[in-house]
Amino acid sequence: MNTFKVSVKETTNNAIIKFEVNQFITQHQSFEFNNIDDAKTSPLAQQLFYLPFVKKVYISGNFIAVERFNIVEWSDVQDEVAEQIEAYLNDGGIVVEKTAETKKTAVTVYAESTPNPSVMKFVANKKIVTSLFEFTSIDDAKLSPLATELFHFPFVKSVFIDENYVSITKYDITEWQDITIEIREFIRSYIEDGKDIVLPEAAESLKKTETHKDSHFEGLDDTSKEIINILEEYVKPAVASDGGNIQFISYDADTKNVSVMLQGACSGCPSSTYTLKSGIENMLKEMLPGKVEMVEAING
Repeated sequence: MNTFKVSVKETTNNAIIKFEVNQFITQHQSFEFNNIDDAKTSPLAQQLFYLPFVKKVYISGNFIAVERFNIVEWSDVQDEVAEQIEAYLNDGGIVVEKTAETKKTAVTVYAESTPNPSVMKFVANKKIVTSLFEFTSIDDAKLSPLATELFHFPFVKSVFIDENYVSITKYDITEWQDITIEIREFIRSYIEDGKDIVLPEAAESLKKTETHKDSHFEGLDDTSKEIINILEEYVKPAVASDGGNIQFISYDADTKNVSVMLQGACSGCPSSTYTLKSGIENMLKEMLPGKVEMVEAING
């Protein structure tokens, strides 16, 4: 089974294309190679330099960025390069040797309060996962070494991990002012040491890959698809900024009821009912007239 999937992402520089992988290929480290000799410690970069139009290769986290010479346009070759990278990874090819020198990037993490007083959001200056994950117990966290470590703190109730942040829900036995610095430094050191945030197979095991999401989406009715698109575009960015997530569960065409799941900081938040009724429910009623009567939520 092919576990690696590679997608093409444009950048603001038309000479550079990012080939984004569905899982991390370096342990939160960055590498830059300017030519094939420079890439001796990266078999993947060396393979890419055999292509005559490749000028520079940058590998970091879950992507490979490639700068081209002007002898071709990316539109003519990008799909073939993506296929080549995907095949290389799925054949077990080495990305970077362990002896390679990293391009040093300081890891910073800052703490940010959320509307939920029980939840603090810890934001990193780099991407740490490719999918969102929520763990409500240490048994639940077997696929996440970071979450498992965090549950060793007695005040940690649940852990929510998204693209570049970790939201932690605490028990009431302590106050954030007494533990925030300790947790922030722990997360920062953990990322800087290049340890696994989640295991490589986590997204596949928990059915959180883009393939799983697309397959589920295609099996839904048209109204459910419209609801998901509205939530993705208008609601998720706002709740993500507060350290949470909203996930579509179901739509009942007979009762016109929508069920969603609240995760992270949104779960159990005192203001979530107001947000749900005055925000999401009104928005869906307005954008899908006659199709939605009520939105109900369950906590993740």
